[in-house]
Amino acid sequence: MSVFGRIDGAVTDGDLIAHFGDAFREQRRLADGAALAPLGDRTVIEVAGPERLSWLDSITSQAVGRLTPGESTELLVLDPQGRVEHAAGVIDDGASTWLIADAGDAEALAGWLTRMKFRTQATVDIRADLVPVGFIDGGVVAAAATAAAASPHGTALVWADPWQRISVGGHQYSEVIEHPAADYAWRVAILSADGAEALAASLDREALAGLLAAEALRVAAWRPRWTTEVDERSLPHESDWIRSAVHLNKGCYRGQETVAKVHNLGHPPRRLAALHLDGSDAVLPEPGAPVYAGDDEVGHLTSVARHHEDGPIALAILSRRAPVGDLVVRADGIDIAASQQVIVPADAGATADIPRLTRLSRRPTAPDPRDSVSGAGS
Repeated sequence: MSVFGRIDGAVTDGDLIAHFGDAFREQRRLADGAALAPLGDRTVIEVAGPERLSWLDSITSQAVGRLTPGESTELLVLDPQGRVEHAAGVIDDGASTWLIADAGDAEALAGWLTRMKFRTQATVDIRADLVPVGFIDGGVVAAAATAAAASPHGTALVWADPWQRISVGGHQYSEVIEHPAADYAWRVAILSADGAEALAASLDREALAGLLAAEALRVAAWRPRWTTEVDERSLPHESDWIRSAVHLNKGCYRGQETVAKVHNLGHPPRRLAALHLDGSDAVLPEPGAPVYAGDDEVGHLTSVARHHEDGPIALAILSRRAPVGDLVVRADGIDIAASQQVIVPADAGATADIPRLTRLSRRPTAPDPRDSVSGAGS
């Protein structure tokens, strides 16, 4: 159990801390920057070696070749058909690149990177000794968490989630004027075991929040993650992930052809939507619950949370042809009304301005007398 899990009042499942006694209050304090959340559902991977950045740049969706110490970004590993296989936050400190992955994906991601090294001068290690904690930047706990962050090569390991704004080389499909990510200044500090002990000892329980609070803020910001929004069919376009994790103008990498084709010429077959759920039945559906438009099943929930202001909310992956109006979520035999807010519109993609070809006239053209062969050779 982590040091934070031993704090009085922590409700835990292994290294996962659901809450510290009052999930809604914790959520409000986390949103205000007055609390931090131990992230037992994340794992840190260290990639070291002189060729680490150029190598990661060549095999992932993000341009990381010129990442400077302390700079943060995010990358995806795609299969040859452009589907998402792995995802990770990225921060470099000048000597190592640190990947923050969902715990369920970390071993597979590290294994894939190891198999892809060949003769590359790089090493890949899962760092189970490191403790990630999340917080909103600018609050009273930010300075304490940053000061506690590990800095093995002189740069504090604090990852700034790029989801807050469109990254260089990225593209946003959402057409909302005020994107909820604008207020989502999410940071993850990577702590050593000693740093975690010291930070836990310096904070009272009022400055701590569980994963229920962290997830509610994420869902409200429409922020996708590997554990919840990714399945065997997922394209980054479907969840607007090109916004932060894909550089559309970098060199070739696995899956790049599909990314470019869907973005420039086609439309993603599915789309992510935000749902506000009717809470009158006090039933909170589970991820995976089917979503209906009338009698037609049009998708399923990927993430569900109770938000301290918005009530029950969810993210859902829907068919591109699903209507944009109100929907129904079916859970435990109960139909729950769901008000939909479009994140990725049905016409997302097809951004290339391809000029129309001039139509050729079908009118026959009179022969040129100079083409006649009569008299040839005379």
